[in-house]
Amino acid sequence: MDNAIPIGKKQIIDGRLRVYYYGYWIKAYEAPADTLLAKKRLIEALTRRLFNHVEHGINVPGKRLDEARRAYESETDPQRKRVKAAMLAGAIFNRAADIFTKLVEIQELGVTIDSDNALMRECGEHLMEALTLGKMVLHRSGEEGLDELWGEPFKAFSYPIEAFYNSRYVKIAQSMRAIDGIRDEMIASFADLPVFAGVDRLVHEFSHAAKVKCETLRTDAEIFDVWTSFVVAAERLAAFQPLLGADASPADREQAAQGVELIVRGKNVISYITRARVPMPKTTAEFVERCARYREMCAVAPASAPARSVA
Repeated sequence: MDNAIPIGKKQIIDGRLRVYYYGYWIKAYEAPADTLLAKKRLIEALTRRLFNHVEHGINVPGKRLDEARRAYESETDPQRKRVKAAMLAGAIFNRAADIFTKLVEIQELGVTIDSDNALMRECGEHLMEALTLGKMVLHRSGEEGLDELWGEPFKAFSYPIEAFYNSRYVKIAQSMRAIDGIRDEMIASFADLPVFAGVDRLVHEFSHAAKVKCETLRTDAEIFDVWTSFVVAAERLAAFQPLLGADASPADREQAAQGVELIVRGKNVISYITRARVPMPKTTAEFVERCARYREMCAVAPASAPARSVA
């Protein structure tokens, strides 16, 4: 039935405008007028979001670009060079934002800024270079990069704003699918374990709150309730305690403890994806593998035997 719904179809559902992408009806927002000022504001927002999710220490001011480049080019140690590449990417990114800001200020004075303006070209080149170097930048968890976040400012610069909004709906749909997949893995891992009775309800509540948060802009009037629901659902899931009796064996306690670690891990992965609003395939695949190992352990480990680690 989903195949009959055209991608990008908009429809009012429960009084809210939504748009359909790949199995999900996502909250839709009206794109602002396609002006340099609107692009500047969009790039500023994307810049804040980018640096909020990547590793610490790379938000280097654009005026230090030359220093950052020299430090990167002179480094020979591969591990140190990766970090300096991340810092250079941050400096390049900020330089592009600085240029764009000044272009908007000039335009506000009544000066026409054409798309082939030399500074416009330089801004685009900086964003493209930052995107290339951004492949070496890690998520704050240290587990994988978020290449797509580095590409978004370049899209916002290069595409019409409405086209950029549409590209974000695609990423939100992909993120929702990833959240649903992690939810299903978590529930399958504990479905047959009486000591984890009730955790499935908490997982469902958290994944639902995560998807609502994923589709809701921070400027939305509903964000106060949406963010609160997301945080509280995460806290309730992380606080779950297995239903162990006083006479539980050491093996049962160890198995339950590893299950709790898995729950917290799943909560964290969903949170990463929700806040960044992009899927994290490497981190998700690692979590799915851990779930499979845990299910295998629970299926074969005798209750009286020490549980094997799934870390």
